[in-house]
Amino acid sequence: MAALCVEESIYNLLPRIVEKPLKAPRYVSTFKPYVKRTIEQSKAQWKTIGPAKVQVPSPKEFLLKHSKEPKLPKRRKDKGGKKMLQLTVPKITDHPIMGVQCTKNFISTNAANVIMGVAKKPQQVCVDRRQGDKIVLETSGLVPKYVKKKDYGVTPKYVTKRTEEAKRAQEEYDAYVKETLRQKAMKRLSDEERESLLEGLKKNWEEVHQAFQSLSVEIDTIPKKLHKERLETEMKQLEHDIQTIEKHKVIYIANK
Repeated sequence: MAALCVEESIYNLLPRIVEKPLKAPRYVSTFKPYVKRTIEQSKAQWKTIGPAKVQVPSPKEFLLKHSKEPKLPKRRKDKGGKKMLQLTVPKITDHPIMGVQCTKNFISTNAANVIMGVAKKPQQVCVDRRQGDKIVLETSGLVPKYVKKKDYGVTPKYVTKRTEEAKRAQEEYDAYVKETLRQKAMKRLSDEERESLLEGLKKNWEEVHQAFQSLSVEIDTIPKKLHKERLETEMKQLEHDIQTIEKHKVIYIANK
């Protein structure tokens, strides 16, 4: 408790002046002017927000009305070099030619043209209502125009050509199938070949049977058992083949 109490003194009542510590002078590099000059020389104007120097627009060059609307190009002469046709309206300074008269008789000329001209054929129409609605027959589809054509009913050339090509392809395919069947046709064995084949099978059976009888009486090893099974299988297969050939007198062999 005694440590927390401060000794009472008159000097403690007076405010004390706090002395601020003095800072050391700021460090400035001796190369600062050189660096500043180098940056100013290497800096480009277009790398800033905008151009460094922009010419101020003139107050006389302001936006005019209809200045942004598209304008038609000027009228040019034709490619052939001919001048454009001028207006047919006579000018004020032009004067008509006086004293020129025509001797043509238009009444007699028109009468002669009517007498010598070929009469026009009336247009064929069809009236489908009482009110008099007319339909031109030529364009209505009611007149059989296509039936009267010269090539009506004649088979088109492309159809005839396509039919001939299909017929030729079918003939080639039939010939290929016939040749394939002929090559793969079954061959019949003659009696002599049948007898020789039968004798060969019997001879093979006798050889296998002789080998089978030559086996030892006691078969106690795996190789002996496998050899016996193989001989039995061969004898069964030969017996089956001999019985099949003896049963059938006519035998066909397929050509591979």
